[in-house]
This record gives sequence, C-alpha cells and structure tokens, in this order.
Amino acid sequence: MLAKLDSATTFGLIGYEITVEIDIYRGLPSFNIVGLPDTAIQESKERIRSSINNSEFDFPQCKVVVNLAPADIKKEGPSFDLTVALGILIATGQITTKTFSKYLYIGELSLTGTLRRVNSVISIALKAREMGKKGIILPEKNAEEAALVEGISVYPTSSLREVAEFLENKIEITPLKSKTGRLIKDNGHFEYDFNEVKGQEHAKRALEVAAAGGHNVLMLGPPGSGKTMLAKRLPSILPNMTIEEALEVTRIYSTAGLLPYKKPLINLRPFRSPHHTISVAGLAGGGQHPKPGEISLSHNGVLFLDEFPEFAKNVLQVLRQPLEDRVVTISRALATLTYPAKFSLIAAMNPCPCGFYGDKKKECLCTPSKIDKYRTKISGPLMDRIDINLEIPRLTKEEILGTGSGESSNVIKKRVENARDIQRERFKRKNIKSNAEMRAKHLRTYCNLIPSAESFLEKAIESLYLSARSFDSVLKVSRTIADLSGHETIRLEHIAEALQYRIVDKNNWIL
Repeated sequence: MLAKLDSATTFGLIGYEITVEIDIYRGLPSFNIVGLPDTAIQESKERIRSSINNSEFDFPQCKVVVNLAPADIKKEGPSFDLTVALGILIATGQITTKTFSKYLYIGELSLTGTLRRVNSVISIALKAREMGKKGIILPEKNAEEAALVEGISVYPTSSLREVAEFLENKIEITPLKSKTGRLIKDNGHFEYDFNEVKGQEHAKRALEVAAAGGHNVLMLGPPGSGKTMLAKRLPSILPNMTIEEALEVTRIYSTAGLLPYKKPLINLRPFRSPHHTISVAGLAGGGQHPKPGEISLSHNGVLFLDEFPEFAKNVLQVLRQPLEDRVVTISRALATLTYPAKFSLIAAMNPCPCGFYGDKKKECLCTPSKIDKYRTKISGPLMDRIDINLEIPRLTKEEILGTGSGESSNVIKKRVENARDIQRERFKRKNIKSNAEMRAKHLRTYCNLIPSAESFLEKAIESLYLSARSFDSVLKVSRTIADLSGHETIRLEHIAEALQYRIVDKNNWIL
C-alpha cells in the first residue's frame, strides 16, 4: 500500500514543502529511506521501528520504502520521524482515517514513541499556512513557538500513540491559542543600568545618540576605562521591540536551534559578544546546511566585538557587506542564502598592544611600528562604516571614589524612544526604520541644514579628511542629534557634536 503525508524542512529561514511517500510491499524485510536524506534521517529507521513497536503497533515484516520528495532538496535532522511513522501505520491499515491530509506533521520520536522538540518550527508553521493546511501537528514542547504564527491551528502532542488516536477521532486535542500579544508586553528587565557607570558622561551621551539612530560605535581606551561596561548597557536604552521585530529574531534563533525552552518569543533585543577567536562561518554563518552566525543572531540588537584588532583580518572584512546592506549573504554550490542583519556594531579596543598609548598615568612600551601594525588590522573601509568614534579616557580618582550616579537607563530610554518615533513617522513610506539606514537619496531629502551649519561642515570635510562615506555618517549622526533635541532642521550645534564623534586623522584613527 502507498501513503502520502505532508511535512516540511528549512533551508536558511525559508520553509520548503516535503511530501513523505511510504510504499509497503511483499519481499524480504527491509527499510529504506531515499530522497537526499542526511545521516540523522538514515539513523531514524531504528528510532521509528522501536517507537512503533513500543506504541503498541506492529512494524511491518516486509519491504518498506520511504521517499522524501522533491529529491533535489537536502533534508537534515530528525523532524521527519513522526511523519514517516504515521505513514507506515496508515499504509499498513493500523490507522484508518481520511483526515490525515489536512495536517502537516513534524517531530522527533524517542524509542518509547514520545515526541521531542525540533528546530525551525516558526518557518515550518509559516509554510503550513502557505500550503493551506488546517493545522500543524507537532511536539508539545514546540507548540507555543508555532502558535506565534497567526492563521494556522497548532495541535500539541506528546506521543505517536496520541497522534494516532487524534487522527482516528478517539481523542480531542484543543488547538493552542497564540499568546504573542501578552509575550511581547512582558519585556522583562535588563541586568545592567547606566546609573551604575561612574563618569564617562561624553561616552554615555554618544551611546544615547547611537541608540537613537541605530549607529555603529568604536570605543578606544586603556584597559579598565569602562568600554565593556558601557557596551553591555546599550541594550537597556534601546526601544522595545515591536511584534514584527520580535518574530524576526525568534525565527532566527529557532532556525539556529538556540530558542530557549519555555521562552517561545524573544522579546528583549539580542546582545551578542563573540570571542575574538571566532571563525568566518561563526560570525557570518555557514556550514554544509548553513546556519545563522553571530551577525544574524544580533539582528535588531547589538553585536559587541571586544578587543577589536584581535579578530582575524578576514573575519573583520566579513562585516563590511552586512554593515552596508543590512543582510548577510552565504553562497553555496546549490543555493544562496540571505539572513537579516540589522544590528548596531559596538567595537572596543586598546589604543596600542599594551593598552597605554597616550595614557597620562602609565607609560606605553610599544614601538611606533607595533602600534601601526596593531591599528592597521582594521581597514579604512571598515572604519568608514562606523559612524561614531569614541575615546574613553582613564577614570580620575574623584570619579572612581565618587558615590553619585548619573541618569538611569529608563530616563535615557524615553529620549531614545521619542527620537525613534520621529524617525518612524519620517520613514513610514520607506523601507527603513532608523537614521543609520539612510542612503544618499534620503540624506538629500531629510538632512536639511541651516546655512551656518552647512558652511561649518564644508570646512570640516577638508580639515578632518572626511571621505564621502564619512561625510554621510556625519550627516546621519547630526540628523539623530537633531531628533533628540526635537528640531526639524539640522543646526550648527548638531553638526559640531556629530564631528566630535568623528575626530580622526587622515588614516581614520582617533587623534
């Protein structure tokens, strides 16, 4: 007998329909799976055999051939276990139902027949909705995640036996209702707050500007000046994510297999801080079946790269395209994948290998050639894509011993949200959400300067060696500063503050 059931797989963030065909006929007992399966699927044969027997069904003692169609799409992982097992039971007449074609099935089986959670459930639920299915039957540990997708009924199940009884109308399973609205409101709280940072008022202001406009930041200062402390607090002043943004992030984490159990929706902006030994694939994503890297895991959040020059040069060059295009593209022989990558890059580094170049308290032991070699690990084109350059000085004795605290993250966050609201209204008919995403055509439209500001900026182009991209960065940051102050037109003081975050020499290095 022949049975056909519908399942799905993913390649990147895209779901693909997979038809699972099971043919059973007379002959010496064998069990074969074809259709470009990986090792995990080939090994599923023994899991499926044991789960069927331990669920009080009989595994057929004849030839069993399973085809995963279309055969030109690589299939990975154990998510087809449930579909194959059900197909065998239907093909052998142990399940008698005509309603099985209404659903899409995914789930990994244990040897006892219970269901284990799988990855990429959101993309698969979206595909089930696109296919017009009545519902998706899946492990109960994946149910809340799938329920984030509107327009598809989600049936949580715990075992193969339970699914079989549901299909035969012996039991009822109530579809899970979406809790997206409640989950997005439960924003939780951040562990870190800006009122814990002593001194560094200039840096706090710069990070407020970065948060308000989505700008990239490079912090340069000696060890212990507070670079990491400042970076960790940036997410606490970023606006709350919208439902759409939260679903985008959750979908990426689901695909990567990093979605925390019992937390179906990621509603806090990501903060990723990879070690400087990370590979190109680890940062950008990759693998034979490409998974998202740290760049995409930082989507709608912050990517913090500490000890910036210690990263391999080829790894840093990978950042150039995502910083420009807001996506990361992974090319393979069979296909090209694109992952979203709208993130704020926060980089931190010492001024030299020993960390004390220019320090007033400790003497630098580095030679000029060592300093040049250290700094030139970061290319000019990459520096050009960083809007704000900050020098973080050593704290004074008074600042270290001081007990007073500055503004809290909540106070700063309100100003940031007001600026973002202005940008949201400004760009409501454009495919951008923040000032940092503006292109040259947007700068001409939305960055109007008063005459004195325009004259001041013209003089700065020559004296500060601004490239065309650096000039655009100054305009973007100025637009953000104007938004924070509630001005429609960019004024002289806005340009002056933006240039303070761009005080660099002809080699694009902080003076």
